[in-house]
Formats: sequence, structure tokens, C-alpha cells
Amino acid sequence: MNKSILVLGTRGIPNVPGGVESHCQSLYPLLVEKYALDIIVTARKPYVPYTESVYEGVKLKALPTMTNKSLEAPLHSFLAAFYAIKEGVDIVHVHAIGSGLVIPLLRLFGKKVVFTHHSQNYDHQKWGNVAKFILRLGEKWAMKYSSEVIVISDFMQNLMNEKYGRNDTHLIFNGVNPPQLPAPSKINDYLSKYDLKPRDYIIAVGRFSQEKGLDVLLEAYKLSGIKKKLVLVGDSDHVTEYSYRLKNTAREMDNVILTGFLSGEELHSIFSQADIFVLPSFSEGLPIALLEAMSFSLPAIVSDIPANKAVHLDEKCYFPCGDSQKLAALLTMTVDQPLVCYAEYLKKYDWQLIAQQTHDVFFSFR
Repeated sequence: MNKSILVLGTRGIPNVPGGVESHCQSLYPLLVEKYALDIIVTARKPYVPYTESVYEGVKLKALPTMTNKSLEAPLHSFLAAFYAIKEGVDIVHVHAIGSGLVIPLLRLFGKKVVFTHHSQNYDHQKWGNVAKFILRLGEKWAMKYSSEVIVISDFMQNLMNEKYGRNDTHLIFNGVNPPQLPAPSKINDYLSKYDLKPRDYIIAVGRFSQEKGLDVLLEAYKLSGIKKKLVLVGDSDHVTEYSYRLKNTAREMDNVILTGFLSGEELHSIFSQADIFVLPSFSEGLPIALLEAMSFSLPAIVSDIPANKAVHLDEKCYFPCGDSQKLAALLTMTVDQPLVCYAEYLKKYDWQLIAQQTHDVFFSFR
């Protein structure tokens, strides 16, 4: 008899911006296709247009929550946990430490819980002291009470062993799909929409929140004097003082383009024709945007935080986190460089392999 699996901790799929959301959108349809698993992904009502739906064989269930950056994830996770208990599913797959608070409740009701640790969210500057305490507690309970734990980088695996003595975690990376591009004429249409030309712009992709370091990139871009355009792909889920200030700064600068959130072939088209990809983050798990940039062979410039170093790019790709002057110098050095072949790097980030590894974790239970 096949096991039933409920997923919580994501805003929802498909095409909801976010690293966890992108991870789930790629992973669960593959698990359904390859292994015929019965999977329900719970979503947060404000982010999706459905109450119940199906996406590539994955059942979708939207549950209510409030759009408050501190309370949204915990409240939704508790509702999703009670839904999992009511539905009688065999396994609950929990994503992200903000949802870790519900794991003791799920175990109390006899559920097998697989937890995937994506990022140390309490390092994000946007959180206050209370929110950081809750996130740390979610991580602690996830490590203590989960039946099985998946981590997405060797850095995170070592850290969870050091902090909690959890030495049985499963290392399963984030993945990246091979580039899928529309016809050249359509790519040109997308470029024209933002007045862009091939290899004549720098791209950064991410949520407009402090931990992504996009203000550092804007300062570095100004210092560099580079004539190529700078394209910022993304936005904020909730308007904050930081996102408001960032967008105003960008609009006041010459040659900075704000596209908002992009997905699908439009995002891939803009990615594919860039000259450089930049990731100036202060905190990451294993950045899917970086893997996507690598799949398009873009020269990459990234901050030297442990999560980015775990991708093991050439040392010349890294700059000291938060240092706009060093980033400006690296931008100047990297423009107009040849495309890079990352084929060997990307072998371990293959979604087919990741689906198999995740399936093996689900079926490791006695």
C-alpha cells in the first residue's frame, strides 16, 4: 500500500515566488510521476487562486492564514498540522524552521515527520527578537523531534551536528532544471519589454528583504561606473521600510530596471541573455537563483557567506559580504567575460537524483 504524504511550510505551488516554493514545485510532481505517491501540498490562501486543485498529479489544498510576516507561517503550519491529523496521512514533510514548531504536535498524534532545513532564517535582519526566538525554537524542536531530517548543504549538515548532535541527517541538495527557452523571437520580445539587449545587463534575483543585500549591490553598481544596465528581478511579499527605500533608490538611479517577480519562460529568457549574475546575500540556504544562473552558464559574483561557499565556485567569484567597494571592483573585472561551463558542478543538483533520494528517506521508516 502506498504511503500518503502531506507537505507544509510552503506558501504554495505553482508559480509562487520563493526558494522553498520553487523547491516544492520541482520535487513533488517528480515523486508522483516516478513513484506514484499520494501527495498533498498545503498552500496559504492569500498566495494562490484555489481552495483545492491539482498540479501535475500533486493534490493542492489552500488553508487560511493572516498576511503578517511574523505570524503567517506558524499559524498556517498549525492549521496544516491539524488538517494532516484529520486526513490521516502517513508522513508529514515539513519545510523551513518557522514550521518546526508543529513537529512535536504531529509526533504526539503518531505522525512520521520528515523535516527539510532550508535556511537559518533567524539570521535575517528583518526579524525582531521575538521572531528570532520563535525561529530558533522551531529549529531546535525540528532537530529534536523529527523522525528524519534533510539538509540541503554540507555546511548545514555539519552545523546541525555541532549544535544539536543530530548526526543522522540526510544531505540532499536543492536542484536546478535544464534551461527551457522559448523561440528566439519570443526571447527578444521579453528583452524589449524592459529595453534590454543580449549580454548588456547584470542580473540579480531575490526577494526585496534585507538579507538579500540588494542595497549593497545598488551601492556597488553606482561605485563601479559600469554602463551595462542592472536588472533586479523580484519584489517583497509585504511592503516594508527596507523594500520601499530600496525601490525608491533603484528608481532614482540611471540604468536600473525593476521587473517585479518573474517566472517561467519570461524569467528564463531574461536570465539567459545576461552578462553577469550577482548574489550579494547576507544569509542563504542553498540558493536556487545561483543554481539557475549557473545552468545558463552566467559568470557569477556571490557573497562569501558559508551557504554560498558551499557551492564551491572558483575563489575569484566571491567578495566579502556587505563590502560594496570590493563588489564594485569585482563587477568591473567580470563584465564581458566568456560564459562559463558549470556542467560538472551541476551534476549533484539534478532533480531526478534529488527525487530518488527524497523517496528513499520517505521509505526508510520501518
